[in-house]
Amino acid sequence: MASFEGVPSAFAAARDGIDVVLRDRGLRRTSPETTAESLLRGAHASAVLEGSGSSLVEVRSGAGDSIATDGVRVSTGLLRLAPTLTRSPLQALARLHTLAAAGSVDEAGLGRPRDATSAERLQGVARLLSGPASVPALLLAAVVHADLATAAPFASHNGLVARAAERLVLVARGVDEKSLTVPEAAHLALRPAYESNLRAYRDGGPNGVHAWLLYAAEAYAAAAEASPLRREAE
Repeated sequence: MASFEGVPSAFAAARDGIDVVLRDRGLRRTSPETTAESLLRGAHASAVLEGSGSSLVEVRSGAGDSIATDGVRVSTGLLRLAPTLTRSPLQALARLHTLAAAGSVDEAGLGRPRDATSAERLQGVARLLSGPASVPALLLAAVVHADLATAAPFASHNGLVARAAERLVLVARGVDEKSLTVPEAAHLALRPAYESNLRAYRDGGPNGVHAWLLYAAEAYAAAAEASPLRREAE
């Protein structure tokens, strides 16, 4: 996948855009509050993509609907899972689903795949996450996201889990260690392209995967622009 036409240059440009936003501000000067704001914006955007009707203002005040509440709960526990994602990816993915679906799914179903086929798909994602460090981090994040979103291995909340896993890869692989970019907001801003390219990944064979990767590179550049750091710099 890394050799698909246009993909290496697209991801290189996206990584440069992320680095410009993060490094120009100086990560030593950022605060936990900035990370919290990025996570909150991501939780809101991911929840809207999952069907929430709550505004960012409502989510910020704690008055969001149940889907928004699920998204915030995921974002609150997300960063603690970065070491687990590297060491035990299946455990990290199960925990993401547990955070997302608590109160919506029977306890026995929390963190568990729907069936044997879903368990195999999760194993495949775990193998990707346990693979060599030489795999480009942005490529890995994009593929993990698309695999989880299209395979829907859990009984519910697969979109929230997929987008959280994407952000977690960016943290764990050192692209955005303090989680200051907002990929979920980029996907929401690019929603028609996001949804159509996920369908292409699922149904379109190699061409669909190629299209998704090119889309993901665009989304990661937009995620950097959506960072709270951009507002602080203005």
